[in-house]
Amino acid sequence: MPAILYFMFYASLGLGTSLTFLSSHWLTAWMGLELTTLAILPLMAQHHHPRASEATTKYLLVQASATGMLLFATILNGWVEMSWSINEMKNPYALTLAMSALALKLGLAPFHLWLPEVMQGLDLLTGLILSTWQKLAPFALLMQISQAMPPTLLTTLGLSSATLAAWGGLNQTQLRKIMAYSSTAHLGWSVIILQFSPGLALMALGIYIMMTMAAFLTMKDMSSTKISTFSTSWSKSPEKMVAMILILLSLGGLPPMTGFTIKWLVLEELTKQDMYTPATLIVMAALISLYFYARLSYFTIISLFPGTTSIKTYWRQKNIKDKLILPIATTATLFLLPLMPLTLALTYFYN
Repeated sequence: MPAILYFMFYASLGLGTSLTFLSSHWLTAWMGLELTTLAILPLMAQHHHPRASEATTKYLLVQASATGMLLFATILNGWVEMSWSINEMKNPYALTLAMSALALKLGLAPFHLWLPEVMQGLDLLTGLILSTWQKLAPFALLMQISQAMPPTLLTTLGLSSATLAAWGGLNQTQLRKIMAYSSTAHLGWSVIILQFSPGLALMALGIYIMMTMAAFLTMKDMSSTKISTFSTSWSKSPEKMVAMILILLSLGGLPPMTGFTIKWLVLEELTKQDMYTPATLIVMAALISLYFYARLSYFTIISLFPGTTSIKTYWRQKNIKDKLILPIATTATLFLLPLMPLTLALTYFYN
């Protein structure tokens, strides 16, 4: 694909997300969502592989269904409330439909089953965009209408996302599917706290994006998409494999790494709101998630190496053009916990 086309598609992704961020009217927000969807489709189908074509088709059908639901919700609210403003959506039926549509776009449970199948058919760079950048615009809309939603609905959505994604990630051998379930689980932590502290939810989303970026870029650097090839990467770069294991444990929320920050602050806020039962349930779901991250680390470090394998290994590293983003993302993923007072100050300032 020519470089000018890549520039056009990436620029359209940025423009669509920015348009949604700046929108106060549902029509312009819908235009931004559609622009990001149309811009990522050629990137998903660029390899002309049957799996890529299948993933692109599934993604298009899911996003079209979510867009239809969102349009119907906005039309219903405009008909009943005589307003097309995002902040003035008050009709309960329209709110429920809009939340369901945004949950489908984000891949939140119980609307998350399309995400692992689509992710499996994509290359690692496009999977990174789908797991991070494509979440921003729907999450911004969900944040704007969250204060009008029933608190029980958001709590149920967050708990179901964290729990079902944790169970779905068990016994997975494909790294892209594991990252897809990780996306749903981390968004569940952001959604459950969205009604009480939007700034904390936004910070949790930012930390998730940073950790996911480090994980995907490391997998792309090592050319690993499943556990069997992941374990043979020790012979190519042991230090990067150690960093990858630590990144996975940070995604699982193991202290003292950055991923523990999300769990700590969200649980603290839930206990302040006297929501002890949801806090207990989401901690149990986090333990299940930590188990399959630790399981992946165990199989990679102890069980599968050293040993004989028929998988092709490379005697020389590929020349990496980008030598800045991966070290920064990895360092932030592992060592941001000491900056907790600063992050807390920024969060309280936002709220």
